[in-house]
Amino acid sequence: MASASSLSASSSASSVSPVTATPARATGLQGARRRVVFVGLYELIAIIVSSLLFMATGQDSGASGVMAVVASSIAILWNLTFNWLFERWELRQSRKGRSLLRRIVHAVGFEGGIAAMLIPLMAWWFEITLWQAVVMEAGLLVFFMVYTFVFNWCFDRIFGLPASAQAQPVAAS
Repeated sequence: MASASSLSASSSASSVSPVTATPARATGLQGARRRVVFVGLYELIAIIVSSLLFMATGQDSGASGVMAVVASSIAILWNLTFNWLFERWELRQSRKGRSLLRRIVHAVGFEGGIAAMLIPLMAWWFEITLWQAVVMEAGLLVFFMVYTFVFNWCFDRIFGLPASAQAQPVAAS
């Protein structure tokens, strides 16, 4: 994320409800539909790439495919949970939009959580040491950190920011 102005999707002003202080009408893809499209696209690409990366480390193609699907299933649940929590936090922030720092915090938080879940699982599934799983996850982490950042930025540019990140006009006193 270079800067908030160069990477944030432009958002138009919308009316604000004085009771909820949230946009009355957010622009772009929103709500459950946004989450389903986001997770579906993200994980489809992730399953394909993960399978290939596991095979590149010498793992069997069948075991790699199963691990990619299981990891994706865990990631879907984590993605939905993490993004819901992140957007609740984001909604309470006075500064709207998704700056470089906010996108980095999002990517690090998501990837750190998923790594904590997948490292022990990979060690068990591939019958490797915990250290080998950490090294394997480190390689995946580098890829997925960049992938998560780029995917989120592209998704927001194509489908618009979620309501929680859209600028809100200041209510007249």
